[in-house]
Amino acid sequence: MRRLFTTCFAALLAVPAFAQPQMEAAALAARIRQNYRKLEVRIPVRDGVKLFTSIYVPRDTTKRYPVLMSRTPYSVAPYGDTLSRASMGPSGNPKWVDDGYIFVYQDARGRNFSEGDFREMTPILEKHEKPTDVDEGTDTYDTIEWLLKNLPTNGRMGIYGTSWPGFYASASCLSRHPALVACSPQAPMTDIWMGDDDFHGGAFLLAHNFGFYTGFGRGPRTEPGPDKRYPFTRESSDAYQFYLDMGSVGPGSRKYITPGTSEWWEDILAHPTYDAFWQARDVRRHLRDVKAAVLTVGGFYDTEDLHGPWWVYGSIARLSPSTDNTLIVGPWSHGGWSRGDGTVLGNLRWNYKTGPFYRDSVEYPWFAHHLKGAPKLVATGVHVFRTGGETWDTYSTWPAPAAKKTALYLHPNGKLSFSAPGANGAFDQYVSDPAKPVPVVGRIEPHGMPRDYITDDQRFAARRPDVLVYQTDVLTEDVTLSGPVNPVLHVSTTGSDADFIVKLIDVFPNNAPNWAGDQSGFIVGGYQQLVRGEPFRARYRRSFEKPVAMVPNQADSIRFEMPSIHHTFKKGHRIMVQVQSTWFPHIERNPQTFVPSIFFAKPSDYKTATMRVYHSAAKPTRLEVMTLP
Repeated sequence: MRRLFTTCFAALLAVPAFAQPQMEAAALAARIRQNYRKLEVRIPVRDGVKLFTSIYVPRDTTKRYPVLMSRTPYSVAPYGDTLSRASMGPSGNPKWVDDGYIFVYQDARGRNFSEGDFREMTPILEKHEKPTDVDEGTDTYDTIEWLLKNLPTNGRMGIYGTSWPGFYASASCLSRHPALVACSPQAPMTDIWMGDDDFHGGAFLLAHNFGFYTGFGRGPRTEPGPDKRYPFTRESSDAYQFYLDMGSVGPGSRKYITPGTSEWWEDILAHPTYDAFWQARDVRRHLRDVKAAVLTVGGFYDTEDLHGPWWVYGSIARLSPSTDNTLIVGPWSHGGWSRGDGTVLGNLRWNYKTGPFYRDSVEYPWFAHHLKGAPKLVATGVHVFRTGGETWDTYSTWPAPAAKKTALYLHPNGKLSFSAPGANGAFDQYVSDPAKPVPVVGRIEPHGMPRDYITDDQRFAARRPDVLVYQTDVLTEDVTLSGPVNPVLHVSTTGSDADFIVKLIDVFPNNAPNWAGDQSGFIVGGYQQLVRGEPFRARYRRSFEKPVAMVPNQADSIRFEMPSIHHTFKKGHRIMVQVQSTWFPHIERNPQTFVPSIFFAKPSDYKTATMRVYHSAAKPTRLEVMTLP
């Protein structure tokens, strides 16, 4: 089966691409002005709310056109009569403009110039019995009805969006309108407590969220862009020191986000556990009976919504098995498939131009097939870029049918092996000090969660005494790990709470040559490339809804799932695992003392603790992985 699907995708590569020399931005904007007219309408939906919608319709009135729609909480600017858009459609591919589509951009309910109350990650309703029972599905359904009645459509609608608009794409598919035939959630926010933007493994993504909510959603919105009433300037260009000085998140953030100025920030602080508030915002449990074909897009190096694409694809496969369900995951950062060549991220380089390939040979023909009846060039299934191996693979299901379960075991003396430890193994330990947390990157940087941390060189961390390091012998043949990575930890702490961050790393040979043509000065020899890293907050080892304290000095076990990888560790490389208890300021500090809410921990709660990681036959700490032949 793998051979069949790989052949299908190889055939796709051989098809003459839709790519053309990139147009100058000014020339493309001129074509838009020449060939399109703009409408601004307020579309009424079933509860009487009007949603502000910008529509770009081809001037040629002799044809009927498919519709491509994007719904967003950010802005559908430019507003007014201007036609000064630099691009149209998904990823800004000029082909959309050339071939003729109707483009629809809608301010989500309660945002910018749309009426109604804005709800972040609007809970999805299973039933809509009254006109006031509304969600993103009903708003989409009513919008499509208006578009069909008022525009020269061919009766086929597609929707797309990245990140938060990716959530709107997923939720809009649940309108189940018969005209909505193609849906592309891209890096979709899906379950933001369990692993997307807000929390990972129960640990709060501090820098990412604080940086966002100092500007977004601060009171009623009457104009697009940052709210001028709430300017924010970080006093220091050193994010590590800035967040350290802030202290615990609850009281520390009050200097910058005062009560009453950010409803969503208050909701975060009020709901530190996976309670009903967050569960109602989990899209994946509703993805049944999906009528439209779905193309979900994600990046292996997405620092924001790494889990979402896997969850959307997997939930549809499980709850809606008859849906035409396709997933593509490449070597991209958040939204990286929509811009540039897709050959660089931080220190990492590869030769394959993954961006143009996706835009021209996957996204465009997929929509053209479903919206215009063009030939089907993109095989249904899972298309993944083999990082470390620079090739695309296609599978009928995920994990790949041929993948075999195995495990990487921690051993004494920093050894890592596919063999289980013997009876002589005991434990390693380190002292974790929340006053001196392990930084997320080894440089001074202003934002706290840089886009490139997810591939960053881990040599700086390996040299710290509060990071445990385990690595294999030099590999004598290529090893490809494919699928989820599941740490199984046997640990203890002298405190009553702890975080454990697990990092899977590709160690390059010391004599590895620098990247060809790279002028950055980065030394590739010895590069410890982060392949996957995730935290887990030990208080949630029994339940995400009801946290429990660790018993000091008592060994306990933790099991969690890290997002999938598809990575070849090449012959001559090593596989490394690092274990630590802080990752700052990407992850909010755990005081290492059990408190009701870490957001409101007192200064006296932050205490140094000794962490033990066990690796004996009875307590075999390991990473459960899957290998491909």
